[in-house]
Amino acid sequence: MEELIKALNILLKYGNPKWPTHCEHDALYIVGIDPSKVSGEDTAALDELGFFIDRDNEGGVFMSFKFGSA
Repeated sequence: MEELIKALNILLKYGNPKWPTHCEHDALYIVGIDPSKVSGEDTAALDELGFFIDRDNEGGVFMSFKFGSA
């Protein structure tokens, strides 16, 4: 859970959307944050924490398989 909180704190620097998450089978999506606005350093940190940019989804969103499964 600590890594998820770290990732969310990084993303919080780039916005505070009212409904920030979307879940589908085995995937957690962070919506309302434009990945192109996230610094390279923070994108790399998010990658280490289990999030990557899914460019095929609504112009690009951060997603995680690590936190999308129980």
